[in-house]
Amino acid sequence: MNTASVIEIPLTNLALALIPVGVLVALIYRWTEHTSQALYAIARMLLQLILIGYVLTYLFNADSSLLVIGTLCVMLVAAGWIAIRPLGKMRKQHLRHALIAIGISGTGTLLLITVGVLGAEPWYEPRTVVPLGGMIMASAMNTVSLAAERFAAERARGNAIPEARQVAFQAALIPLLNSLFAVGLVSLPGMMTGQVLSGVDPLIAVRYQIMVMCMLTGAAGIAAAIYLKLQSGISDSAPAPD
Repeated sequence: MNTASVIEIPLTNLALALIPVGVLVALIYRWTEHTSQALYAIARMLLQLILIGYVLTYLFNADSSLLVIGTLCVMLVAAGWIAIRPLGKMRKQHLRHALIAIGISGTGTLLLITVGVLGAEPWYEPRTVVPLGGMIMASAMNTVSLAAERFAAERARGNAIPEARQVAFQAALIPLLNSLFAVGLVSLPGMMTGQVLSGVDPLIAVRYQIMVMCMLTGAAGIAAAIYLKLQSGISDSAPAPD
């Protein structure tokens, strides 16, 4: 097994990674002349990642269960709010169901993985709980977002609740199933790639990646199902939108 340490990327080298993004921005400007959203997204990504680097450093050194739980709660609220972004003006009406769906599936899956699979000690181990919690909530967020948008669209077309729910659930699962089909064949996911680059035995990295794929797929799919079930209950008592 190669025990080489993680390669530290110099800032000058890291700047080279912005070249493909710069090319994309140039293409957006050439074809649409509207680059504000792309530039804002890039700037926000850089700022958020820099800030989270400092936040994680503080969390890891503090070793506090309350701080970890508080961080997960903030992540949950952000995930729920972003998940229902496609619903526009109806966001506030759907926020509670999005939070419930992501919260139930995310918390259950996170506890299973950290305590049951990894045997984290203590149970709130920040280096384990926070990164995995973020991955789980992000996956659930994307699936709930797809389910919410498609369910609302199907109901707006006048489709009955069972049909709308079925279509929405199937649509939400497409990215999840595609990732299962492609992993190892088309792509090497981020966690596995990072471990291999840091010198971990590929067979060990595969075990971690199997764990990650199962937790992300399961949590996301369950979150979508919970959200659609909750929304179906509301829709039962309300006419389909015009």
